[in-house]
Amino acid sequence: MKPEIAVIGLGKFGLYFASTLVELGHTVIGIDNSVPRVQIARDKLTQVYKADATSQESLEQIGLADVSHVLISVGNSIAASSMIAMYTKEMNIPQGWAKAVTPDHKRLLCKLGVDEVIIPEQMAAIQIASKVVIPGFLQYASFDPDVSFQELTIERWAGKSLQELDLIKKYRRQVIAIKKVGSDKYEYTPDSSYPFQTGDKVIVLRHVCTTEKIRA
Repeated sequence: MKPEIAVIGLGKFGLYFASTLVELGHTVIGIDNSVPRVQIARDKLTQVYKADATSQESLEQIGLADVSHVLISVGNSIAASSMIAMYTKEMNIPQGWAKAVTPDHKRLLCKLGVDEVIIPEQMAAIQIASKVVIPGFLQYASFDPDVSFQELTIERWAGKSLQELDLIKKYRRQVIAIKKVGSDKYEYTPDSSYPFQTGDKVIVLRHVCTTEKIRA
């Protein structure tokens, strides 16, 4: 059974996050104190409540303590998001996420015990800048911001295998997937003895401190 998720704050980010989860088959409860936002969300989410999320009593009446995950996305109000974060921790909700507006806001939410804190604008800026300076850059790994994924197209490595290239030792990079010429799907945990063909694509796991550029 998929987890039941609550999203507090149905602005642009919160509603998009919640709608995406619904599309992925999850039950999503939306909470906001704005009538227009609640009306828009009703057609997109499983259930929507108009409520003041800074009131612990209101959250308890909604049954927030029964959800497995909660996202707090209440705009630019640092005080409101911090208060709601404290309530969700007191309710013992297993997983709590929150949107922050500044690095200090993020630090505060982390100190309150929020499991995952993001600054969407900062993340988007870093991703776009990285695509400019790292050819084939895909995204940073969610499990470690110092690790990223890069897509390379095989040219110089054609005819060689992963065993021969020894990328981990030489370049501190590891190939985790390959899409062979003519295929539209990636194969994960590729065979280390497979000789690359010109036009094959590979996804490489790399540390951000690995600045040496490589041509595949």
